[in-house]
Amino acid sequence: MQFVFEKIFVPNNHTFISRQMPLASNRKIHSHKNFEINYITSGKGRRIIGDNVSEFEKGDLVLLGSDLPHCWDLQDYDGNEPPISIVTHFSENIFNSDFFKIPELKQVELLIKEANSGIRFKVKDNKEIHQTLLEMVNANGLEYYIKLLKIFNFLIKIKDREKLSNPTNKLADFTKNIDKINKVYEYVFLNIQEGINLDEASAVLNMAPSSFCRFFKKKTGLTFMEYVKNVRLGIAAKLLAETDKQITEICYESGYNNLANFNLYFKAKMGKTPSKYRKNFRK
Repeated sequence: MQFVFEKIFVPNNHTFISRQMPLASNRKIHSHKNFEINYITSGKGRRIIGDNVSEFEKGDLVLLGSDLPHCWDLQDYDGNEPPISIVTHFSENIFNSDFFKIPELKQVELLIKEANSGIRFKVKDNKEIHQTLLEMVNANGLEYYIKLLKIFNFLIKIKDREKLSNPTNKLADFTKNIDKINKVYEYVFLNIQEGINLDEASAVLNMAPSSFCRFFKKKTGLTFMEYVKNVRLGIAAKLLAETDKQITEICYESGYNNLANFNLYFKAKMGKTPSKYRKNFRK
């Protein structure tokens, strides 16, 4: 089965990011450095986390550690209620800060260590957790941080939980190339506005461009330029949802140099124009 490496875009002035996402975007097995809280608001199917394969449905709540392969595969979608999850990604280094070393957060620190295996919290469509996660999607600043701590307060109180995976059971071919792929990801994020150059990206791994392109496609399931386009789209969607910047400004900040092309590509991938996408977050 094919594995996909991901780099989650978290802006420099944020430690974590919360989004409502279609479950269809999680159908490939993927991994990322960030920790993840995933709450299913609609839909059901099969969940793969590490070496664990099990069923999920509305209300499913899991916490995933860094570099843990996972995906959600939809089943029985009748087309009426779009399958959606609320996903929070936060830095793998967040708990290395002095703030999280205080005694009051010891239980949170222990919970995060457990997350290396993936944890399913056995709650049944908890409305308070759902509402807090939903509020995090549009929260900012200190309010955002407080709500994340509130979620952790919920999680540490849930005693009925299930360890999902053996953290040591990772495919060698999957793990040995993580550092190489992450070097490419870092290059893309640092240069996305100024412009991405294939020769420069190849040089990051000391490869010829042709060899680099084969390597990247084999390890990620995407061509290098497909990945770059996805990054640009992710940045644009984030800026549209969370800022009041003009669409033209967002176009250039996310690496596009032509507004018409940006609008066409965004609509083709997201199903709506940038302006209509933004309206979803202004209701």
